[in-house]
Amino acid sequence: MMDEAFEVQDWARRIPTRRMEEIVKRLMLGALLVAVVAVPVHAQVRVGVNIGIQLPGPPALVVVPGTPVYYAPSAPANVFFYGHQYWVFANGGWYVGPTWNGPWGVVEPMYLPPPILQVPVRYYPAPPPHWTGWRREAPPQWEPHYGREWREEGHERNWREREERWGRGEGRGCPPGLAKQGRC
Repeated sequence: MMDEAFEVQDWARRIPTRRMEEIVKRLMLGALLVAVVAVPVHAQVRVGVNIGIQLPGPPALVVVPGTPVYYAPSAPANVFFYGHQYWVFANGGWYVGPTWNGPWGVVEPMYLPPPILQVPVRYYPAPPPHWTGWRREAPPQWEPHYGREWREEGHERNWREREERWGRGEGRGCPPGLAKQGRC
């Protein structure tokens, strides 16, 4: 009889443990689903792509007049700097990376920032051959879905506004993009 009492107590203790395990599993699954759904739009990128471009060092950057975008006129590719990230247009597609040498991620056309898309053709050091007939003072003729899903985060807007003020001559010293690179 005493053994039966202990068995009942052991069994009774196991129920809450199993129930607790079930609750924890469900909470973890729920948290995982929330994390997947809450991924920001800018994360729509495949990272670790070899774009076939090797820059020997940080490229010299020059501001594209009237924009918060910089370009690398002496780079062997179409390299831009905007929003604290490097953007490359090569092989008919766009890539983004945190530094001048990557790692690079593929950016789907709909997630490209409009300031990048508004850069005139003349600031592409290596334009594709089919662009030769396009006006050099105008942006490339992107398809309508380019940039459609891009959203500017608050910290990006603040950075862009500081860059624009600096470009109008209101800033002092080094522009934030170049200061971050340690180039001034």
